[in-house]
Amino acid sequence: MPPPPGPPMPGQQPTPEQIRMMQQQMAAEAAKRGLTVPQYIEQLKAQAMQQHQAQQQMQAQQQQQGGHPQQQQMPINPGPPNPAAVAVANFLRSQELKPRTCLLDEKRKDMFRVKRAIRALQSPAYAKARSKNPLLPEVTDRASAENTFKLLPMSLLALRVSKIDPSVGHEGHGHAKPKRIKGLWTVRIEQHQDANDDDHYIWLYEGAQIKQKLYAAGALVLVIAVVMFPLWPLVMRQGVWYLSMGMLGLIGLFFVMAIFRLILFVVTLFTAPPGLWLYPNLFEDVGFFDSFRPVWAWHQDKKAKKKSKKTKSPAEASIAKEGNSTSTEKPTSAAPAASIPTTPAPAATGVSPAAGTPIQRKLHARVEEAEEE
Repeated sequence: MPPPPGPPMPGQQPTPEQIRMMQQQMAAEAAKRGLTVPQYIEQLKAQAMQQHQAQQQMQAQQQQQGGHPQQQQMPINPGPPNPAAVAVANFLRSQELKPRTCLLDEKRKDMFRVKRAIRALQSPAYAKARSKNPLLPEVTDRASAENTFKLLPMSLLALRVSKIDPSVGHEGHGHAKPKRIKGLWTVRIEQHQDANDDDHYIWLYEGAQIKQKLYAAGALVLVIAVVMFPLWPLVMRQGVWYLSMGMLGLIGLFFVMAIFRLILFVVTLFTAPPGLWLYPNLFEDVGFFDSFRPVWAWHQDKKAKKKSKKTKSPAEASIAKEGNSTSTEKPTSAAPAASIPTTPAPAATGVSPAAGTPIQRKLHARVEEAEEE
C-alpha cells in the first residue's frame, strides 16, 4: 500500500489528497474546541495578529536607551529619487569622503566608504547645512544616520559594490580578456544594499552639471557663430583672416625648424661627432617653454649609456663611490701629509708585500650621471 500523503513541501503545490487531509485535520481540531471550521480559522488569524503585534512592541522596547527611542532601521527598496535624497547627495558630494576611482562596466566611477559618509552626516557641518536646507533629514544617532544614508540607494544615487577579478569568467570565450589597470578596482553592484562601515559605494549621481551645461552652451554659440560667418562685419572677417594666416605661418615655421635641426644633426654627425641637436627637447614630453631649453646640446646615445652602466663591475662602482666620499670630505686636523706611513709599490719580482703593511692607493673622484627613468 502507498504511504499516506504528508504535508506539502515548502514552495510546492499541495495535491488533492493533501488538501483533503488538511481539511479533515482542521475539522477535527474545530470539533475538539466546539467551533465550526470558519470560526476556527478566524481564531487562528487573531492569534497570529496578536503574536506579530507583541513582537513589534518587544523590538520597540529593546531599542529604547535612556528614555530616547532610536529610529528603527528601515529596509532598502529602490524607487524614484526624492528631494531629500538629492539634498543628502549634494551635501555628501561637497564633503571630503576620500573617494577613489574604480571601474564599473569599463566606466570610471568615484567610490567611497560608508563610515566616512556616516561620519559626515553626524558632523557639525551637517547640522549647519540642515539649518539652511530643511529638506535634509534630522540625524540624532547612528540609526538615523544610516536611514539618512540609505536614501541614496533607495533613489539610485549611490549603490554598494564589491571588488572582483576582471579576468575571472572570461576563459574559453572568443573575446579577449579585459585589461587590468594597476591601482583601479574592478567592481560590481551588490544585490543587498547594506550600510556597514567597511562597505564601499559608488556615485551614480553627478550633481547639478553646471560646468557641463556652460561648456555645451559655449560650444553651441561657437558653432552658430562659425555658421553665421558670412554675416559678420567686414572688420571682423579681416581680423579672422589675418589671425588664421599668422597661425599657418607659425605652423610652417615649426616644420621648417624641425627639418633644419635634422639636417644640422646629420651634418654634425659626420663632421663633429656625436652630432649637435638644436632644441633637443623640442619633441620631448615637457612643457611649452621647456621644449626650447636648452638651445643646443650634443647627441647622447641612451642605450649605450645604460649598457655601460649595467656591465660595470661592483668593485669599480664601490671604488668610485669611495673616491667621491674622500674627495668631498674636509680634513679634521692640521697634520702634515708626510706623517702618513706609506710604502713603495713592490717591484716586479713576484714578492707580495707583508700582511698588515699599509699601501697607498691613488683614488680618483668619479662623477656618475643618474640614469633617466
